[in-house]
Amino acid sequence: MRTWLPRVTVATIVERDGLFLMVEEDVHGELKLNQPAGHLEADETLIEAAARETLEETAWQVEIDYLVEFSQWTSESGNHYLRACFAGTALELIPDQTLDDGILRAVWLSRDEVAARQEQLRSPLVLHHIDHYINGKQTPLEIFSYYD
Repeated sequence: MRTWLPRVTVATIVERDGLFLMVEEDVHGELKLNQPAGHLEADETLIEAAARETLEETAWQVEIDYLVEFSQWTSESGNHYLRACFAGTALELIPDQTLDDGILRAVWLSRDEVAARQEQLRSPLVLHHIDHYINGKQTPLEIFSYYD
């Protein structure tokens, strides 16, 4: 019997001067656009995962400020994702940081520039979460509790 497990992922919206920190990545030979995002790893919190993934994919160290949305989404391939999307503040660019495999570069784009690349978005949640951020959707980080 096969066990069904959702994929737990995090994403971070980082906005500066009306531009959003995005990543261009090679996904099975296709150019995709996403927020800095990735999977929760063992022995880390969702907040730690969001900060780590942002650094690994963009070379930007960030402070996670609040939760934008916790989403469930099923991809066209049938994978089920639980995605915690956070808002963060860019603190420092780490110039010697090696980017994750598949990440081509980090770019700063306006909401309209992201929307214009709709066909390249990694998932519909990318623009959805930017719009929630712009509209002020936020939940304090105190909502999370962690138990050993």
